[in-house]
Amino acid sequence: NDITKLYNTGRILSTLLDVDIDGKKHRVIARDVQLHPVRDTILHADFLRLGKGAKIAVEVPVSFLNEETCPGLKSGGVLNVVRYTIELNCPADNIPEAIELDLGEATMGDSLHISGVSLPDGCEPVISDRDFTIATIAAPAAVRSDAAEDKDEVEGAEGEEGEEVEGGGGE
Repeated sequence: NDITKLYNTGRILSTLLDVDIDGKKHRVIARDVQLHPVRDTILHADFLRLGKGAKIAVEVPVSFLNEETCPGLKSGGVLNVVRYTIELNCPADNIPEAIELDLGEATMGDSLHISGVSLPDGCEPVISDRDFTIATIAAPAAVRSDAAEDKDEVEGAEGEEGEEVEGGGGE
Protein backbone atom coordinates (compact mmCIF):
# COMPACT_ATOMS: atom_id res chain seq x y z
CA ASN A 1 0.00 0.00 0.00
CA ASP A 2 2.86 2.41 0.79
CA ILE A 3 4.44 1.83 -2.64
CA THR A 4 1.06 2.36 -4.34
CA LYS A 5 0.56 5.68 -2.52
CA LEU A 6 4.04 6.82 -3.51
CA TYR A 7 3.48 5.68 -7.11
CA ASN A 8 0.26 7.72 -7.29
CA THR A 9 2.16 10.90 -6.33
CA GLY A 10 4.27 10.51 -9.49
CA ARG A 11 7.54 10.79 -7.56
CA ILE A 12 8.36 7.13 -6.94
CA LEU A 13 11.44 7.18 -9.21
CA SER A 14 12.98 10.18 -7.42
CA THR A 15 12.22 9.46 -3.75
CA LEU A 16 14.62 7.79 -1.33
CA LEU A 17 13.17 4.94 0.71
CA ASP A 18 14.40 2.87 3.65
CA VAL A 19 13.78 -0.85 3.14
CA ASP A 20 14.10 -3.28 6.04
CA ILE A 21 15.67 -6.58 4.95
CA ASP A 22 16.29 -9.15 7.70
CA GLY A 23 16.34 -6.43 10.36
CA LYS A 24 18.88 -4.30 8.49
CA LYS A 25 17.79 -1.02 6.88
CA HIS A 26 18.96 -0.19 3.37
CA ARG A 27 18.61 3.17 1.65
CA VAL A 28 17.14 2.58 -1.82
CA ILE A 29 15.51 4.33 -4.75
CA ALA A 30 13.00 2.81 -7.15
CA ARG A 31 14.36 2.20 -10.66
CA ASP A 32 11.42 0.48 -12.37
CA VAL A 33 7.79 -0.32 -11.61
CA GLN A 34 5.81 -2.96 -13.49
CA LEU A 35 2.04 -2.66 -13.61
CA HIS A 36 -0.74 -5.18 -14.19
CA PRO A 37 -1.80 -4.82 -17.85
CA VAL A 38 -5.51 -4.48 -17.08
CA ARG A 39 -5.92 -3.23 -13.52
CA ASP A 40 -2.86 -0.91 -13.38
CA THR A 41 -1.90 -2.21 -9.95
CA ILE A 42 1.77 -2.64 -9.10
CA LEU A 43 3.04 -6.15 -9.77
CA HIS A 44 6.75 -5.62 -9.20
CA ALA A 45 9.21 -2.86 -8.31
CA ASP A 46 12.99 -2.80 -8.79
CA PHE A 47 15.13 -0.88 -6.31
CA LEU A 48 18.72 0.32 -6.38
CA ARG A 49 20.64 0.29 -3.09
CA LEU A 50 22.56 3.51 -2.42
CA GLY A 51 25.67 3.93 -0.32
CA LYS A 52 26.66 7.03 1.63
CA GLY A 53 27.63 9.96 -0.60
CA ALA A 54 26.26 8.27 -3.74
CA LYS A 55 25.36 10.36 -6.79
CA ILE A 56 22.48 9.24 -8.92
CA ALA A 57 20.83 10.28 -12.18
CA VAL A 58 17.13 11.10 -11.68
CA GLU A 59 14.46 12.80 -13.76
CA VAL A 60 13.11 15.86 -11.99
CA PRO A 61 9.86 17.53 -13.13
CA VAL A 62 9.87 21.16 -14.30
CA SER A 63 7.35 23.61 -12.85
CA PHE A 64 6.69 27.12 -14.14
CA LEU A 65 6.21 30.11 -11.82
CA ASN A 66 4.44 33.43 -12.53
CA GLU A 67 2.56 32.25 -15.64
CA GLU A 68 -0.27 34.68 -14.85
CA THR A 69 2.09 37.70 -14.75
CA CYS A 70 4.34 36.72 -17.68
CA PRO A 71 4.45 39.62 -20.21
CA GLY A 72 4.87 37.23 -23.15
CA LEU A 73 1.82 35.17 -22.20
CA LYS A 74 -0.28 38.25 -21.35
CA SER A 75 0.32 39.67 -24.83
CA GLY A 76 -1.04 36.49 -26.45
CA GLY A 77 2.05 34.29 -26.53
CA VAL A 78 1.94 30.54 -26.03
CA LEU A 79 4.19 28.57 -23.66
CA ASN A 80 5.78 25.68 -25.59
CA VAL A 81 7.30 23.21 -23.14
CA VAL A 82 10.18 21.32 -24.74
CA ARG A 83 11.15 19.32 -21.64
CA TYR A 84 8.67 18.44 -18.89
CA THR A 85 11.46 16.71 -16.94
CA ILE A 86 15.20 17.27 -16.70
CA GLU A 87 17.63 14.45 -15.94
CA LEU A 88 20.06 15.52 -13.22
CA ASN A 89 23.07 13.95 -11.52
CA CYS A 90 22.38 14.62 -7.84
CA PRO A 91 23.67 13.49 -4.48
CA ALA A 92 21.22 10.85 -3.27
CA ASP A 93 20.36 12.90 -0.19
CA ASN A 94 19.72 16.14 -2.12
CA ILE A 95 17.24 15.25 -4.88
CA PRO A 96 15.03 18.29 -5.68
CA GLU A 97 11.26 17.81 -5.86
CA ALA A 98 11.02 20.04 -8.94
CA ILE A 99 13.02 22.49 -11.00
CA GLU A 100 11.30 25.89 -10.96
CA LEU A 101 11.46 28.28 -13.92
CA ASP A 102 10.35 31.86 -13.34
CA LEU A 103 8.37 33.30 -16.26
CA GLY A 104 7.99 36.73 -14.61
CA GLU A 105 10.32 38.51 -17.08
CA ALA A 106 9.86 36.32 -20.17
CA THR A 107 8.60 38.05 -23.32
CA MET A 108 7.31 36.71 -26.62
CA GLY A 109 10.09 35.00 -28.56
CA ASP A 110 12.17 34.16 -25.47
CA SER A 111 13.72 30.73 -24.93
CA LEU A 112 14.40 29.39 -21.45
CA HIS A 113 17.61 27.34 -21.31
CA ILE A 114 19.20 25.16 -18.63
CA SER A 115 21.91 27.81 -18.12
CA GLY A 116 19.26 30.17 -16.73
CA VAL A 117 18.13 27.72 -14.05
CA SER A 118 19.60 27.73 -10.56
CA LEU A 119 20.14 24.10 -9.57
CA PRO A 120 20.58 22.89 -5.97
CA ASP A 121 24.11 22.35 -4.63
CA GLY A 122 25.81 19.30 -6.12
CA CYS A 123 23.22 18.88 -8.89
CA GLU A 124 24.18 19.15 -12.54
CA PRO A 125 22.36 18.24 -15.75
CA VAL A 126 23.21 14.90 -17.34
CA ILE A 127 23.36 16.66 -20.72
CA SER A 128 26.43 18.83 -20.26
CA ASP A 129 27.67 19.31 -23.82
CA ARG A 130 25.12 21.99 -24.78
CA ASP A 131 22.80 24.62 -23.34
CA PHE A 132 19.48 22.87 -24.07
CA THR A 133 16.10 24.59 -24.26
CA ILE A 134 13.48 23.80 -21.62
CA ALA A 135 10.63 26.01 -22.91
CA THR A 136 9.89 28.86 -25.32
CA ILE A 137 7.28 31.57 -25.52
CA ALA A 138 6.06 31.77 -29.09
CA ALA A 139 3.54 33.89 -30.94
CA PRO A 140 0.27 32.04 -31.57
CA ALA A 141 -0.12 30.52 -35.05
CA ALA A 142 -2.96 32.92 -36.00
CA VAL A 143 -0.79 35.96 -35.27
CA ARG A 144 2.16 34.53 -37.20
CA SER A 145 0.03 33.67 -40.27
CA ASP A 146 -1.62 37.14 -40.28
CA ALA A 147 1.79 38.80 -40.09
CA ALA A 148 3.07 36.62 -42.95
CA GLU A 149 0.05 37.53 -45.12
CA ASP A 150 0.51 41.25 -44.38
CA LYS A 151 4.20 40.97 -45.27
CA ASP A 152 3.36 39.23 -48.58
CA GLU A 153 0.83 41.93 -49.47
CA VAL A 154 3.31 44.73 -48.72
CA GLU A 155 6.07 43.04 -50.74
CA GLY A 156 3.69 42.47 -53.65
CA ALA A 157 2.60 46.12 -53.69
CA GLU A 158 6.21 47.36 -53.58
CA GLY A 159 7.20 45.04 -56.41
CA GLU A 160 4.39 46.33 -58.65
CA GLU A 161 5.30 49.96 -57.99
CA GLY A 162 8.95 49.23 -58.71
CA GLU A 163 8.05 47.75 -62.11
CA GLU A 164 5.95 50.79 -63.06
CA VAL A 165 8.79 53.15 -62.19
CA GLU A 166 11.29 51.16 -64.25
CA GLY A 167 8.88 50.89 -67.20
CA GLY A 168 7.96 54.60 -67.06
CA GLY A 169 11.61 55.73 -66.92
CA GLY A 170 12.58 53.80 -70.09
CA GLU A 171 10.08 55.50 -72.42
